[in-house]
Amino acid sequence: MSQHEHVRVAVIGSGFGGLGAAVRLRREGITDFVVLERADSVGGTWRDNSYPGCACDVPSHLYSFSFAPNPDWPRTFSGQRHIRAYLEHVTDTFRLRPHIRLNHEVLMMHWDTDELRWEIETSQGRLTADVVVSATGPLSDPKIPDVPGLAAFEEAGGKVFHSARWDHDYDLAGKRVAMIGTGASAIQIVPAIQPQVGKLTLFQRTPPWVMPRMDRAITGVERWLHRQLPFTGTARRGLLWGIRELQVSAFTKRPGELGLVESLAKANMAKAIKDPALRAKLTPSYRIGCKRILLSSEYYPALAKPNVDVVASGLSEIRGRTVVAADGTETEVDAIVFGTGFHVTDMPIADRVVGADGITLAESWKDGMESLRGATAAGFPNWMTIIGPNTGLGNSSMILMIEAQLNYLADYMRQLDVLGGRAALAVRPSAVAAWNRRVQARMERTVWKAGGCDSWYLDANGRNTTLWPGTTSEFRRATRRIDLSEYEVVRVREKEAVA
Repeated sequence: MSQHEHVRVAVIGSGFGGLGAAVRLRREGITDFVVLERADSVGGTWRDNSYPGCACDVPSHLYSFSFAPNPDWPRTFSGQRHIRAYLEHVTDTFRLRPHIRLNHEVLMMHWDTDELRWEIETSQGRLTADVVVSATGPLSDPKIPDVPGLAAFEEAGGKVFHSARWDHDYDLAGKRVAMIGTGASAIQIVPAIQPQVGKLTLFQRTPPWVMPRMDRAITGVERWLHRQLPFTGTARRGLLWGIRELQVSAFTKRPGELGLVESLAKANMAKAIKDPALRAKLTPSYRIGCKRILLSSEYYPALAKPNVDVVASGLSEIRGRTVVAADGTETEVDAIVFGTGFHVTDMPIADRVVGADGITLAESWKDGMESLRGATAAGFPNWMTIIGPNTGLGNSSMILMIEAQLNYLADYMRQLDVLGGRAALAVRPSAVAAWNRRVQARMERTVWKAGGCDSWYLDANGRNTTLWPGTTSEFRRATRRIDLSEYEVVRVREKEAVA
């Protein structure tokens, strides 16, 4: 990459958000762009997460781009391998590889107020861009708690890794393994490794609500039908979408209606867990939906196996090869697997973005993430994020939200073209504040705020800055086009003539 290379758009990340942005830019006739990817291949979270049992909990035909349908999904809920292959297919189908710069980690970017462009420093050199699209995603940087004694455990020969950085060279057969956490990754990992490990100890701070995962192989007839008659795949996707749109009001307006769903979840547990003491450990005390509802038909049966123990407490410290729970329970293990989530409300990329006022995005967001329509942040002209603040979903496909944001990106670029010359759009702080007041006011009625739990949806101040409190249809309408009244148009300042 040339030291002085300049592009119209720099996209950061090559997961669903980054590849989707690249496709949309090409469809808008914009080919002067690069996709900066820190790893050696595309795929984002579906490249990084390759742990045993890794799969999606959104139906396959809904967890794919509407402009790139896949008639050959092998299962109703696809596994990591097939989703990653789909993203590689999208990359090739839309001829994106010439734009992608692998092993180009973004180290820092600064807004140049004189030239109205972003100066970007990567691990392979520098470039500049008129517009930056940050598509690093909220599930990209693993979070490992600072547990006393962890370093000494490794020094003593113990093995430690996060679910998103799975060590496939380490053989778990016959090992004593501690699984820390009970989130979406953990409930897939536990049944996948339980048959091979010697002993599995699950450290559970808070039990999740778990519903059956209605997964099955998609028949050859179905796949043939979707290939020959594409509208059948579109109809299938529409049905899956519609069902989830109808569920939204229970999460966002009437959490009391979720009582029936709780009864179904308890019945699902009772089928596999016969021990009353274990069932009591696994029964949540908060309203279903307050934390992410997990889907698995194998999790509870695995926990009932004789080589599995459930410790109803979080990890407190490690003494040599002994892990100690907050309740004092001690267990000797050979390996520790952290399923402890990601830096969602404190995304590391925010430390690497310096805006017009000379402060980082992290500093701007020190009291909580805020953006306009999940896309643009005050003080950061011509910078847009995909899957930004308050764009997450609790019950549907994030691809729907990504595509809505791609509409916003497309109109953003059109508006810049209409303005002509050297120009930038800087979102007004008042517009950001007004948008977030409305979002947070709606959030108060949701199960995520009123459900009685502490989840990764909430930031350090107890605000839900991750989820969208409405339907995907509402969000799509809100991001259909740019409202220029919410932005200030910035032009290159005239330089004073030298006498």
